[in-house]
Amino acid sequence: MKYQVYARHNLHKIPSYGRLSREQIHNIKIVSEVLPFKTNNYVVNELIDWDNYQDDPMFILNFPQKAMLKAAQFNTLAEMTGNNGSKTDLAKYVHEIRLNLNPHPAGQLEHNVPMLKGKTLTGIQHKYRETMLFFPTQGQTCHAYCTFCFRWPQFTGLSELKFAMKQAHLVVSYLRENPSISDILFTGGDPMVMKADVLEKYFQAILDADLPQLKTIRIGSKTLSFWPYRYLTDPDAGKVLDLFRKINDRGIHLAFMAHINHPKELSTNAVHEAVHLIRGTGAQIRTQSPLLRHINNDPVIWEQMWRKQVDMGMVPYYMFVARDTGAQSYFGVTLKDAHHIFNTAYQKVSGICRTVKGPSMSAGPGKVRIVGITEIHNEKVFVLEFLQGRNSEWVGKPFFAKYNPAAMWLDELTPALGQPHFFYEPEYLKLLKIDKLPGHTLKTDDKLYA
Repeated sequence: MKYQVYARHNLHKIPSYGRLSREQIHNIKIVSEVLPFKTNNYVVNELIDWDNYQDDPMFILNFPQKAMLKAAQFNTLAEMTGNNGSKTDLAKYVHEIRLNLNPHPAGQLEHNVPMLKGKTLTGIQHKYRETMLFFPTQGQTCHAYCTFCFRWPQFTGLSELKFAMKQAHLVVSYLRENPSISDILFTGGDPMVMKADVLEKYFQAILDADLPQLKTIRIGSKTLSFWPYRYLTDPDAGKVLDLFRKINDRGIHLAFMAHINHPKELSTNAVHEAVHLIRGTGAQIRTQSPLLRHINNDPVIWEQMWRKQVDMGMVPYYMFVARDTGAQSYFGVTLKDAHHIFNTAYQKVSGICRTVKGPSMSAGPGKVRIVGITEIHNEKVFVLEFLQGRNSEWVGKPFFAKYNPAAMWLDELTPALGQPHFFYEPEYLKLLKIDKLPGHTLKTDDKLYA
C-alpha cells in the first residue's frame, strides 16, 4: 500500500469525509489549531469503523474531539478563526493555550537534558542511570498522531520545546562519558519514519564505536499500529529489516517498543505479517500503552490486548497512567480506577501475560507504580513503589499515600501514616533547587542522573 497522509488542510480528501457532519469538521479544525492532527489511509481505511465512528476508539485516537479543549478556549478559538481575525492574535492565543497544557511534563526540559563538555545536548534525555533517550532530528514526526500524545509539542511550532539532534558523534561521546548506560532508546516522534539509509548512519555510528557497556538498542514506535507497511511494501522495507538483523548479529539486543492502545490495532493481516518479519530478525517486540478514557478504560480490552499480543509473540511491558499534559482532562483515569482496571485484567490472564507492569506514572522523580489499595492502622492508603527512579536506590521501595479517590497523578497524593513527606522528596527537591522541606534536613549526596 502507498502511504497517504491526511491533515486539517486536506480533510476533504478522506474517503469517508462525507460521513462527518459540518459541526464535526468544524470541531476538528478548531481543536487542531492547538493539538496536532495527522492521520493516514491505513488508519482511515482499515482501522476505523465508519458505521460507528463517533464512538470508535480508532477515530478518537486520531481525530481531535471538541472536549479535548476547555469550553472557553474552544469558543474563543472558534470566534477568532470564524471572524477572519488577526493571524498574529490567533497564533499568540494558541501559544498561550499550549503553554498552559504542561507541554513538558515530569521535568523533561528542565531536568532530563544532559551536558557534555559544557554543551547542552538537546536531542538527548538521561533521566535513569542505565537508559539514554535519543531524539534523531529526522524522526520527529509520526505516520499519524495520537490525540493523547504526551510529546505533542514535538509536532507543533513550539521550537523551543522540541527535542532533536542529528550529531551521532555526540551520542557516542556521551555514551563513552557515561559507562553506566546500557540501553539507548531511539524515540521521537517515531524513528521509524526515517529512511533506512538515515537509520543506518545512526546505528552504524553506534556499532562502530564498539561500546562494551551497550547491551540494548530500543526503538520506540507506533508503526505496527499506524503503518505496518513500513516493513512490508515501503521501498526500503527489506533494508530496514536487514538493519535490525545486523544489530542482533553484533550481539546487541534489539528491543522494538511497540505502542499499541487497543486490540483493533492488532486485527489486520498487515500487522500480523509485520510482527512476524520483525521477530524474524531476532528483535523482541515489547508492548506498552497508557490507560485512556474513551479508548481502553475497560479491563476486558486490556485482557484481550495482552492475550493477543502474547499469541503474536510479543511481550506485554507497561500500562501507563495518562500523563498530566495535553488533553489529560479528556483521557485521564483516576488512580483508583486505573488500579481496578489493571488488577481485573491481570487476574484474568495466564502467567505468561503477566510480564506487564503497571499502572505506572512517569512522573518527575521516576516511574511510580500503584501496587495496591489497602488499610494500615485503620487508614486507607495507596501502596506505591518506584519501577524506575532518578536515584536507582529508590527502586522497589514501597511507600504509602493517603487514599484519594479523585487523584489522577502523583502530585495529587499526600503522604500517609503521619509522614511529613514521601521518602524520596528531600533528594528530589534538591534537584528542583528547593533548599529544604519544613522540619527536614536535605541529604548532601546527589545521586541523580539528569
